[in-house]
Amino acid sequence: MTQDSRNIEDRMRAALPDLTRAERQLATHILRNYPVAALGSITALARAAEVSTPTVVRLCQKLGYRGYPDYQGALRGEVEAMLLSPIAKHDRWAGGAPDTHIINRFADAVVTNLQATLGQIDHAEFDATARLMADRSRAVYVMGGRITHALADYLVTLMKVVRSEVTLLSGLSNTWPPALLDMKRGDVLLVFDIRRYENSVLQLVELAVEQGAEVILITDRWISPASAHARHTFAAHVEAPSAWDSTVAITVLIETLLAAVQTLTWGETEARLKRLEDLYDRSRFFRRGR
Repeated sequence: MTQDSRNIEDRMRAALPDLTRAERQLATHILRNYPVAALGSITALARAAEVSTPTVVRLCQKLGYRGYPDYQGALRGEVEAMLLSPIAKHDRWAGGAPDTHIINRFADAVVTNLQATLGQIDHAEFDATARLMADRSRAVYVMGGRITHALADYLVTLMKVVRSEVTLLSGLSNTWPPALLDMKRGDVLLVFDIRRYENSVLQLVELAVEQGAEVILITDRWISPASAHARHTFAAHVEAPSAWDSTVAITVLIETLLAAVQTLTWGETEARLKRLEDLYDRSRFFRRGR
């Protein structure tokens, strides 16, 4: 039997026309939540897809695996291979890069990432997330990782204008206890974690959940382990022809969330903006034109 060189996601998409109704329902569920849907137990997957566990086994066998453990082992191997170092990422892109200018190649990748990211977002989940972040009875805490700390800083800078009680958390664990001391049940912790996933993010999430916080996770399509504790998870496509991932799709998601929260809180936000502009004027913060 010839070895199929395609990845699991592509093989599953190609198999869709030949599947039974139940198998197609299962495959569609996995693809819609790829790969995290199939990283749990067979019982959890079957329940989430509203099919039987034998259906899961049959689908795995049709894809060329002995059963669910064999399929899941291959899937985990692919996920691990995706968590590449910057050098490995560059080598992979450089080897198969089309013969066009880097500006075109990078722009094409970014546009594709943006379309794929926005296309898979559940609008109801997005709206529920915006309502959580807009709820003035909940404080909002935000933390990023080694690369994404800049995104966390950007989000907090703008969110502080939109509403009160927004705190940027440092990646240094010795700064967490005072923040956790004030974190109440129902408060919101929004974290960023893209490959390679960071232990500090998972540790903070676990501590915050113990405090009763609601966790919002913005991650990549391979899904941070912190998703196990998150109430809402958004997976962005980040691959680009570079040694580093692109954060453009994540930035658009941040700005869209900000716009949604601003709409929900406009009465308070408008008043805050007016007071802020007055303070800027009185402190002569901005340079005036001649």
